[in-house]
Amino acid sequence: MSGLVNGLVIAAVVVLVLVRQFRAQQIGVGRRWWLLPVILAVVALREPGIVDVHHRTESVVLLGAELLIGLATGAGWAWTTRIWAEPDGSVWSKSTKASVSVWIVGIALRVGLFALGTLVGVHQDSSALLLALAGTLLVRSGILLWRAQSIAPAVGTTPAYRDSTAWSARKERV
Repeated sequence: MSGLVNGLVIAAVVVLVLVRQFRAQQIGVGRRWWLLPVILAVVALREPGIVDVHHRTESVVLLGAELLIGLATGAGWAWTTRIWAEPDGSVWSKSTKASVSVWIVGIALRVGLFALGTLVGVHQDSSALLLALAGTLLVRSGILLWRAQSIAPAVGTTPAYRDSTAWSARKERV
């Protein structure tokens, strides 16, 4: 895909994810929470321009920093998201104002990395940003699912001692 198409995909995913996350949303344990990040990573890794061939070392360092920022943004976003359990046992989540701050800091750091790469002369493709976005979404979803499991009531809880035992009501003879 071209850089323009990657840019449009990145913008569409960010808008979709942000709009959905600032509304209360049920966390589903059985959902394929990892599917969108995997698709984004595959699309990013298919591109040959993820590493600049003329500046390999600098490009790999910038890519690593981009991935670390993406993972940290995902973790920060997950930990600043409010989660709660309803009386029926369903677990819900909603991003907070602190989540917005995490996104702003993450975007500012990415802009700084891009400026640093441009200053050094590294050709930067949108694939690195797409890969970091995949990491952000994967880490956020994984942490939220883990947090949700810690507050959700356990499925199939065992009854208290002897609660499930059927007592026979046989007649006693004297």
